[in-house]
Order: sequence, then C-alpha cells, then structure tokens
Amino acid sequence: MFFQTLKSIFDTFGPAIFVPAVLFIIALIMKVNVKKAFNSALLAGVGLTGFNMLIGAYIPVIVPTVQKMVDITGINLPVIDTGWQASAIVGYSTKIGMIFVGLGLLFQAVLFLLKWTNIFMPGDLWNNYSYMLWGSMLYFVTGNLWLSLGCMLVMNLYTLLLAEVVQKRWSKYYGYPNCTITAPHHIESVPYAIAMDWVLNKLGANKIKLDPENLKKRLGLLGEPMFLGLILGLFLGILGNLKDLGQLASWGEIATVGISTAAVLAIFPKVAGIFASAFQILTEASRGTAKAGGKSREWYLAINDAAGYGEPATLITGIMLIPIILAASFLLPGNKTLPMVDLIALPYMVELIICVGNGNIFKSVISGGIWYAIALYTCSAVAPIFTEVALSTGVSIPAGAALITSFAVIGHPVMGLLFFAFLSGNFLIIGGVILLYFVLYFIFQKNRERVHDYLERAAEKESGEVALE
Repeated sequence: MFFQTLKSIFDTFGPAIFVPAVLFIIALIMKVNVKKAFNSALLAGVGLTGFNMLIGAYIPVIVPTVQKMVDITGINLPVIDTGWQASAIVGYSTKIGMIFVGLGLLFQAVLFLLKWTNIFMPGDLWNNYSYMLWGSMLYFVTGNLWLSLGCMLVMNLYTLLLAEVVQKRWSKYYGYPNCTITAPHHIESVPYAIAMDWVLNKLGANKIKLDPENLKKRLGLLGEPMFLGLILGLFLGILGNLKDLGQLASWGEIATVGISTAAVLAIFPKVAGIFASAFQILTEASRGTAKAGGKSREWYLAINDAAGYGEPATLITGIMLIPIILAASFLLPGNKTLPMVDLIALPYMVELIICVGNGNIFKSVISGGIWYAIALYTCSAVAPIFTEVALSTGVSIPAGAALITSFAVIGHPVMGLLFFAFLSGNFLIIGGVILLYFVLYFIFQKNRERVHDYLERAAEKESGEVALE
C-alpha cells in the first residue's frame, strides 16, 4: 500500500513539480531566503515544463516520418522495438518494480546523506523504471526476490559511480550548474564514451571540428543551429518519403519535419537558459557558505535527461544516427532487433557521448553508431524474457512481431552484462561483480580530480584551447 501511494504521488505531480519541490527544500536548508528559494523552484518547474512541451510537440511530427523510413526498408526481423513508454509501464506494473519505488528512494537518499555519493539521485525518480524493468525480468525467470532486489541495487551503485565520473563534464557542457543525469539506460555508456573518444583522438578524428560553434564560424548564417535543423529535418523527411516524392502531401510532411526540427534547435536553448538559471541561486549559496568558513560540499542534483535533448550537437547527432542504426539492424549478422519507436530517443541516448566529445558531431556519430549497433545484440538476447514479462502486465505484441523490446532501455550492454551476471545465479560471478564495483569505486575516489581534469583537458583540446598530455 505504501509503495502504491508513493508511486501515485509521483505519477500525479511528476518531475515538473517534484524537482522544484526538492530544489525549494534544499535552498532553504542552504539558508537561501524564501523568496529566492521559491523563484529558483519556479524557474526549474517552468524549464522542465518547457522541455516536455517542446519535445512532446516535436516527437509526434517526426515519428510518422521515421515509421515510413522503416517501412521503406522492408526489413522483417522478429524482435520489434515498441518504445521506452511500454518499458516504463512494465517496470511500474510488477510486484518487484513497486517494491523498488520505495526502496530505491530510500537507498539513494541514504547514499547521499552518508556521503557515499555526492549526487542527490532522488531528483530524477522517474528513471528508476529502468532498474525496475531489469529486476522484473530477473524475478520473472528466477522467482528470487532477494536476487532481483540485489541486482537492482548493484545496478544503482554502478550508475551512481559512472555518473560521478562524468558529472562535471555533463554539467559544464550542457550548462546546468551542479546538475547531472543518472538515467541508467544512458549513463552506462560512460566507460565506452571515454575510451572511444581517446581512440578517435589518437586516430585524428578530433581534427575534424564538426561542432555547432565551428559550423557557425565557417558557414555563417547557414551554420546557425536553426538552419542546420532545417536542412537535417528536410533530409530526414525526404528519406521517409522516397517512394512518394511525386505527391504534394509528402512534400508537406517533409517541410513540416524541416521547420519543426529548426524550431526545436532555435527554441530549446532559450528554455535551457531558464532551467539553468534555477540552479545559479544554489551555486551562489554554496559559494557563500564556503566564504563564510562553513563546511561546503560539492554535490550534484540528478535531473531529467530531457534537459539535453534539444542541445544542437545532441539533437543533430541523434537524428543523423537514425538511418545509420536502422541500416545496421539489417546489415549486422545475427541481429534480430528492428529499432522503431525508440529511434526518436537517440538524442537522449547520445548525451554522454556528446558531452565527453565536447559536442564534436563527427566523433559522436562514429562512436554512437558503433555503441548502439552493439546495443541491438543486447536487445536480441534479452527479448524473449522481456516479451514474457511485458505480456504478463498486459502489454500487447504488434502484428507481425514474434518478440518485443525497447531499444532505448534494453539496448545497453553494461546493464545487460550485470543482468546476466545475476541471472547466472553463480555466487562467484555475482560476488565478482560486487567486488569489481568496490574496487572501481575506491580507485575513482582516490583519483577523482585527475579523472575530472582529464575529461576537461580533453574537452579543451577538442576546442583547440590546450594540448592534452
């Protein structure tokens, strides 16, 4: 009953109310006056609502075009991507998922209060559904409640560790003071993103300065995000209507996708500015505490991944990856997954790759293309279990599909490896996974500043500001 009530409260108010409430309370604790604290909370609520309205209006415009692109390929694969929305429903519809609603909140709050992590993860409770989904699948197969809870908690620990690695880089790149994302279905790409960025730099890919700022300098007005969005949107629209270019309606759709993409890239930074200003008050309060001789603690608030969706390099890279990942799905040997609905989620999915590469679109398309091509295999491997769990919660299978998946939530190799480790039931393997976490945790804590400094120096090199030793 408690877990159901907690879920109902969060579902009723949502992130746009919950995050401002958290901010208001934190601001008061930091001795910010009530007026400024309320203003900060209101700005956060307005910003989040703006993100949701903008993305919510854009996705219905682009989805039909992507669907047509999929249809044109004529691909017939047994595992169909039904989208992250269906996954969220599954996660919140199982017994084990409901238990984690309360347990996860308590676990994350305690870790923060004990200073095990400097990320206040309850700021983004919604994305806990990812843990709940993996835990539900494990419970469905094993029937072991404790094993399933253990899997979710270990996944949570790894997520927080990886989020700490990249928190400063994400915060600086996207322009949200002392904020980061902790969505497990995105943050797990951090080790790969850092390693691949290093490899691409060694190969000289960083010499190709394909980022919004350089495009603007070289192309002038045509390099503005709004014009790039128009061109990219028109290109995507044409790809989706290749068979019907002789019809007026098709050109209407192409133009609409072009203008809509341009609108997102033009408006999103303005909304982002409103959202970012909400955290300036907390940053100033933190500095004031330090100057006053009090004990200051650097901490980061977990926020929704929607905060990065429409950043120019992020949205451009995500859209460019749509046809690439679609092509990979039928070219890769042994793949059984057809990405569909979650192709629109690619801008969410590449945020960590983008911030590590400091907005270099060229490197991000290469890195993202490889990583999410591998993700197709994770979806294929887990699809039978996910389908059974989804069916048990009332999710229907689309006509022509043998199995279903969520490319955005299931297609993550690191989470998949942790899941299969616990699924094995082998305590040596499970113990090894837990031991590895603690080893990595203490290594990172000892070298935190060096890791953050490396990522910032790599980003500066990307901008041509300093050489990376």
